[in-house]
Amino acid sequence: MLENSKVISGLIVAGLLAVTNIATAAPPSPNDAEPHTKNVHELGSNPNPATFSVPDGQRVVSSDIAFQGRIAYQGNYNGFRVIDISAPGNPKLIANAECNGDQGDVVVWDNILVRTWNTKRSEERVCGDTVVPAGFEGIHVWDISDPGSPTLVGSLELPCGSHTATAAGVDGGELILYSNNSSSSGCGVGLDRPGQDALGDFMDIIAIPLDDPGAVYLAGREPLEGPTDPLVRTGCHDAAVILGDINMAACASADTINVWDISNPRDPLLMFTVVEPGVGSSASNGRWHSAAFTWDGQVLVAGWEPGGGGAGECEATDPDIDKSLFFYDANTGAKLGQWVLENPQGADENCTMHNYNIVPLRSGDYLVVSGNYQAGTWAIDFTDPANPQTVGWTDPESLGPGPFCGGFCQIGGSWSTYWYNGFMYESDITRGLQVYGLSDRARAGAIRLPRLNPQTQEFSLTPR
Repeated sequence: MLENSKVISGLIVAGLLAVTNIATAAPPSPNDAEPHTKNVHELGSNPNPATFSVPDGQRVVSSDIAFQGRIAYQGNYNGFRVIDISAPGNPKLIANAECNGDQGDVVVWDNILVRTWNTKRSEERVCGDTVVPAGFEGIHVWDISDPGSPTLVGSLELPCGSHTATAAGVDGGELILYSNNSSSSGCGVGLDRPGQDALGDFMDIIAIPLDDPGAVYLAGREPLEGPTDPLVRTGCHDAAVILGDINMAACASADTINVWDISNPRDPLLMFTVVEPGVGSSASNGRWHSAAFTWDGQVLVAGWEPGGGGAGECEATDPDIDKSLFFYDANTGAKLGQWVLENPQGADENCTMHNYNIVPLRSGDYLVVSGNYQAGTWAIDFTDPANPQTVGWTDPESLGPGPFCGGFCQIGGSWSTYWYNGFMYESDITRGLQVYGLSDRARAGAIRLPRLNPQTQEFSLTPR
């Protein structure tokens, strides 16, 4: 584990250096797989063809990703895939673990993989070689000491299930996780709306003994501040953690981001909250979705999900707020700036700024790589948060009309795109894993990592 900025000198600078600093669209070419800027290069893929247009229980659509060494662990609605990325131009599938419980966020830590299970099912399902009873929601813990043959070793049922999970480091020989339920809707059994909201108004703190991962347990429940709008459901969608010399967490919660000091990861101390007018209100049909810190812990990057991820919210006529990333002072919550998606999307393209991470740069500059559903993958330099600049993008054509989004669009596109050790890895909902290169000065001096859970930054850099 990389604990502070002192270890940075031992890390290796990523090798691909700048050849251009201009984000202009490449001219059409028979070899172009999709529209993109000339500094973004499609290198390879590992297909996982999928669609939401099949019944629940049969879906294998791709979701989030985590990385360890030369392996990517790509979640999907039927479990997770283990992919060898030693050759980014030719990623190879080495295992496909079944765990049939919707989206399946994944966290990896040495020999442990955690997969989330968000929603009760009315019938039995299967995870590994274990029957999951109807009504279960929580997490499953896997042994990945042999990546080619993951083994289920434990599970933990949680009060409101687990939509996403974030590693918060090791404490007392136990891996600490922050588990989030996204929304209080459906929490508990037989509860009315007030009862669900009360039960879901927490971030769960989970402990996994490193020497006995199957003995996973619920260590506590951290109450959330907000929502400020009483009509908004409670619950945190996703949490970001930065360790090292910073030790902070931010929870993208309803209409109110919670920011904590996690010097004691089992007992977060609330520092402040962030509210952006118009984001997450009961009238917006969306909630705060994602958060990340710059590697020096100075800026908090926040994104939300108007339309719930299944609507065309990036049209030219849509307000900027619906298609933006937001930048805040990570110590006070003061707003520093906002980046707005530059390519208008069609009414038949579901689009929000969904999942992203910050490139660790020796220079101390700020570069975010983001997956934005059918708006594709974007890289943005926000070294000056008040004046962010697009560096490059790849933006596929619309998937066309489909049975979702009120009957006018097909859910697809980039669920997540993350920078890891010199490349951009995109988890495409309907296509699988895509790998891109970025040739630009903005990414010069990127640091190689031994592991990446994109919502967890295991070390911090000294502010420049």
